[in-house]
Amino acid sequence: MFYDVGEWLVLSEDVTNESYGFYPDKRPIEVHFKYGFIPLDKPRGPSSHEVVSWVRKMLGEEKAGHSGTLDPGVSGLLPIALGNATKALGLFLLGPKEYVTVVRVHNDVLQEKLERVFTEFIGPIYQRPPQKSSVKRVIRPRTIYGIQMIEKFGRLMVLRIKCEAGTYIRKLVYDIGEVLGVGATMVELRRTKVSNLDEEHGLVRLHDLSEAVHQWKECGDESLLRELVKPIESVLQPFKKIVVRDSTVDALCHGAQLAIPGIVKLSSRINTNDVVLIMTLKGELVAIGKAVLGSDEIEENVKGIAVKIERVIMNSGIYPKLWKSSKTRVTS
Repeated sequence: MFYDVGEWLVLSEDVTNESYGFYPDKRPIEVHFKYGFIPLDKPRGPSSHEVVSWVRKMLGEEKAGHSGTLDPGVSGLLPIALGNATKALGLFLLGPKEYVTVVRVHNDVLQEKLERVFTEFIGPIYQRPPQKSSVKRVIRPRTIYGIQMIEKFGRLMVLRIKCEAGTYIRKLVYDIGEVLGVGATMVELRRTKVSNLDEEHGLVRLHDLSEAVHQWKECGDESLLRELVKPIESVLQPFKKIVVRDSTVDALCHGAQLAIPGIVKLSSRINTNDVVLIMTLKGELVAIGKAVLGSDEIEENVKGIAVKIERVIMNSGIYPKLWKSSKTRVTS
């Protein structure tokens, strides 16, 4: 699991050159936006696409995106990234999601039967996306990690559901109603958690973001805006990481694979094929890759490819070019 990072394994000592790059919390505001992340509290009514468009226009950014679409009638956590940070949004699809939903059963059901049926849906299930979905309507396996009843009022129930990304809660509720034999309808839905992000960390409301932008543009005060638009690195703390030398960074930005000599330190519990984040000594996200070697193998060897790079986040030219061009580039 990508959250089980362990301790740091230090392969060598190195220092960063303060002349290149920025510590994530020290970026100039225009650069800050290029690597910005907003855990937005989406209201009911607008579509996810509309909300992202409003955020993009508010901040004057050309590029913005979100992870995990919420239907217009659904509220809750909508992860939004700006600029280069949009390339990292796929990371949030790797972890589970959590929803709180209001459900109406169409007839009275004993508590014991409800609990028994909920148990039947824990684990792998099969779903066909609804007709109005944006994906191909084929049967897909999904995993339900938990269904908890929070409250019950007659035929109304408030449920907390923890599930795999891509699960359709409305369809899950319908299927539960069918097994109960009385039918069930989803009345309201709110997303409370995406991967390692949840409501307890504080969500950003649209009007608060608008006020922060006004404060910045009219008064020159960036403080509130920086509280709401976070560096993408700040929400990636639980993921497994490899820290590289300054001399390695630009080669990675040009498409090189990461070799062992370019590594300064790494998470101790990296396994082969794990998703890993490649970071600078200043804590900047350079790229996302898949481990070719595990932590122990990287520690034991002095050369060889450690990570295959899949997504480059940082622009080239931010760190100096200290590598020679070749058809197959490998960092060192």
